[in-house]
Amino acid sequence: MPINVKVLDRPIEDVSYLKATLKGMALTARHLVRPHKVTVQYPEEKTQLSPRWRGTHRMLTTETGKAKCVACGLCPTVCPANCIKLVPGEDEEGNRYPLIFEIDEFRCIFCGYCQEVCPEEAIFLMQDYSLTGTSREEMIFNKEKLLALGGVHNDRILKWKQKAKEAQEQE
Repeated sequence: MPINVKVLDRPIEDVSYLKATLKGMALTARHLVRPHKVTVQYPEEKTQLSPRWRGTHRMLTTETGKAKCVACGLCPTVCPANCIKLVPGEDEEGNRYPLIFEIDEFRCIFCGYCQEVCPEEAIFLMQDYSLTGTSREEMIFNKEKLLALGGVHNDRILKWKQKAKEAQEQE
């Protein structure tokens, strides 16, 4: 039994590879004459980030140089990626502080929950996207590294007072 093959006659302008090649070359020539600049020379030029961008973590200190964190344990509790390790401690006056505070930046999904839940406004996410490291150990930010990134934040943000004020206005 012979096989019947149906042969379609297509117009030459629809299947011409020469026409498609010429159209592609014309597009390339247009881009050479009128370039649309998309490339950013990264280390020298940085792109504008959205104000809502969440990048690397930082921990703030008080004016006396102590960490603002009171080791309440809310940030590791609320973290969906379980990337925050916190071991609380107390000084002789009864003030709580973190003995160990580590954030694994590889596991972090940069959701910002730790920043939102912090009652002391001690941890923030910076407007930085150049997070690099050559080993896994470099990407685990301990308390000292977080404090070095953060510094002192003199003008208080007072987000909880702001939220309480907004709640009173809504009532």
